[in-house]
Amino acid sequence: MAKATEKTEPSGVRIDLISGDRLDRLASMEKIRLILDGVHEGNIVILERGLSPDEESKLIEVTMSEISPDEFNGIEIESYPRTRTDSGSLLDRLMGRTNEGKLTVIGPANQIETLHKDEQLISALVTQR
Repeated sequence: MAKATEKTEPSGVRIDLISGDRLDRLASMEKIRLILDGVHEGNIVILERGLSPDEESKLIEVTMSEISPDEFNGIEIESYPRTRTDSGSLLDRLMGRTNEGKLTVIGPANQIETLHKDEQLISALVTQR
């Protein structure tokens, strides 16, 4: 008689890397829901292009409404903006248009701690629940 094998989930921290193209296809609230659903599951979410200032404000607002002492402690969010000289083509820079793209790291507040942030590096400590 064959033994039933029990499949166990690997331990560790899951990181969701979300492309700018995927985010571009979503409405603002869909982006926020995608991010928060991942963080609620204990994942670290990294956005290739980040959110607009309005979307970041809405993300924080929705997060605050979902905080529960027993279930959800909130989020930690760090963005890594690109400098003006890095964004867009020469024509875009001459016309004063800038690429608002930025790398953004979002995770559960009880699992991610920013150790250091400067113009070239975001260093974070991520722990398991």
